[in-house]
Amino acid sequence: MKNYSLLLETAQKTALFGVHLGKVAEKGDVICLDGDLGAGKTTLAQSIAIGLDVADGVYVSSPSFAILHEYPGRLPIYHMDYYRLHDCTEVEDLGFDEYIYGQGVCIIEWSLRAAEILPADSLRLTLEIEDTHKRRVTCVCKEDVWHKRLQSVIKQAGITET
Repeated sequence: MKNYSLLLETAQKTALFGVHLGKVAEKGDVICLDGDLGAGKTTLAQSIAIGLDVADGVYVSSPSFAILHEYPGRLPIYHMDYYRLHDCTEVEDLGFDEYIYGQGVCIIEWSLRAAEILPADSLRLTLEIEDTHKRRVTCVCKEDVWHKRLQSVIKQAGITET
């Protein structure tokens, strides 16, 4: 496993990070977003969707109450939010594992609630609030799956690796 610690110094850097992450996303990818309330999980998901070519008129919103939103893009996007779920049993009971192992890109907020059923090659991003606009994101991934893509994202978005 490879860890990266990135400093997203502005809201624009966070958006750039997400857009470039969406551009390198591939069929079957699972991107896990964790962190406190207000850390920027949904904002990052919105930027990833832009990078996956979701149409300009489509608003990517938090699926906190619906639990799952689907969006068309370069690849289908399955945006999930496990905040209201308690464990992986509920995820499986809802049939979400079919999306996780499907043909699109899964973006999962509050993924730790079902971590034991998520693919080992998921990209795990933990966001921490540094101040009003600054975020630290810790990226954990299998080197052979995400390493080169993350290096490209970091370079393209002009992000500081700490």
